Amino acid sequence: MRFPENFIYTPEGVVFLIFLFFALAQLFYYWYYFARVAFLKTQINNKQATEQPAVSVIICAKNEYENLKNNLSLILEQDYPDFEVILVNDFSQDDSYFLLKSLEEKYSHFKVIHLRENVNFFEGKKLALAVGIKSSKNEHILLTDADCRPAGKHWIQNMSACFDDKKEIVLGYGAYEIKPGFLNKLIRFDTICVAMQYLGFALAGSPYMGVGRNLAYRKSLFFKAGGFASHYKVKSGDDDLFVNMVATKKNTAVCLHPDSITFSEPKPNFVSWFRQKKRHLSTGVHYKFSHKIKLGLFALSGNLFYLTFVLFLFFAQSSLSLIIVSGLFALRTISLVLLHYYAGKRFLERKLFLYSPIFDLLLIFLNPVFALSNLFYRKNKWK
Repeated sequence: MRFPENFIYTPEGVVFLIFLFFALAQLFYYWYYFARVAFLKTQINNKQATEQPAVSVIICAKNEYENLKNNLSLILEQDYPDFEVILVNDFSQDDSYFLLKSLEEKYSHFKVIHLRENVNFFEGKKLALAVGIKSSKNEHILLTDADCRPAGKHWIQNMSACFDDKKEIVLGYGAYEIKPGFLNKLIRFDTICVAMQYLGFALAGSPYMGVGRNLAYRKSLFFKAGGFASHYKVKSGDDDLFVNMVATKKNTAVCLHPDSITFSEPKPNFVSWFRQKKRHLSTGVHYKFSHKIKLGLFALSGNLFYLTFVLFLFFAQSSLSLIIVSGLFALRTISLVLLHYYAGKRFLERKLFLYSPIFDLLLIFLNPVFALSNLFYRKNKWK
């Protein structure tokens, strides 16, 4: 069995070669980057209490009464020897003030900063976050959001354990709560996909982003880099753009312990999730050029993998080329399911891998829509 004469000069041959390139590109990303997340050994914290650094947990909130009521005590009661929690109340108009006042009286390691006037000339929550960091007393900063709850009482312990003399940034995983419905599954699957990218790249020595739901870094690094000054006009980016600016192969660690995960409330409908995705993707244009190339090639190869597969089936005549193309399609699908199975177990999502071929195909075509919609994106406040 062999290719027909002048095969590469036929429409079938041209499409075959294009599909081959993008299929191999996809497999490279899956097994060079994403497999590092799926198969990394679970980290064990062997540090004694005296070796654990003092930590300042920073949370920014704007009209988050219900979330603060449900989640804040879970952070304040973490099992950790030396930490403080700083809550920056960013001009909230709800009853947050009274709740925070009662909690501040109850917990000696809890500090509330009230921004009483709407003086936020920064985009998003960057001013509130900068105020919280500046007000912290500890070198090690751990960030999360008001709608987040830690997986257990050892969240701070596991995230802080990844700091050492060289590591100045710790990237964690921020999951979404399990709710009924198709959209919730899609959101959680998309979250795992994003995590496999930014954590996999970091493990491969090319960190490019983190998520503010679960991110830690040194206070001195923040001020050395000038804080958010270089991108203060960008609405988002208090997490990913800052990490993209300061993270290196040597100073960045990844925390994948199950107890280091945080859980957030997912968006309840497609419109609100659509807006969230648009906002997150809008920061990508500000990434370093090398990161934009790597991420762009992965996204492009995913789209063209499916498109050229369908196009090849239209032109297919050679049995050998059909076998090769079918085999590569199957291999990429198996890789997708397998890596999502193991990554899902790590991220406490044991069943989502069953939907991975369907959700992958759906996101392949949804993500460009999200990105293109930013051309018509209208700025607004972070809350």
